[in-house]
Amino acid sequence: MATFIAALLPTRGLAIFFACFMVLMSLQMLANIKPKPSRSLPGPLGVSGVGLGIGGISALVAIGGGSLTVPFLTWCNVKLPRAIGTSAAVGLPIAVAGALGYIINGWSTQGLPSAALGYVYLPALLLMAPFSILTAPIGARLAHRLPVNLLKRVFAFMLMGLALQMVYAVFTA
Repeated sequence: MATFIAALLPTRGLAIFFACFMVLMSLQMLANIKPKPSRSLPGPLGVSGVGLGIGGISALVAIGGGSLTVPFLTWCNVKLPRAIGTSAAVGLPIAVAGALGYIINGWSTQGLPSAALGYVYLPALLLMAPFSILTAPIGARLAHRLPVNLLKRVFAFMLMGLALQMVYAVFTA
């Protein structure tokens, strides 16, 4: 659903929204602001609504659902290892739904590269997917060995850099 909204938005506006979202996320990580665990998971209807919201935001700003799923679950007193595992499990359907949405929405768009399937650029997908699969175990090992605060800072600065690069590209194009 969010991919249909994203397809209707002007590219510049979507890029600015995405950059602002990344800056807010990076500032939250740098400030180490976390909601206090103060509740339990809502019932099936509530969890479904939260899942739709997380999936929609993830598709709209092109992020993995984990950046929103883990904080929500820990806020609901789910232990961090279980929250991370659950986040990894729901990441695949979020990614597949988002990709299908961008394929469908871009299907009849003119001016896309010949190797694109809708808004999905196949050469990038074919190059990124195997390397992601190969490096994911390395990242998982590093995540268990490195201090959490260091990982958060590195990721926050990476997000901030990407946001600044995106804003620069939008306003210099």
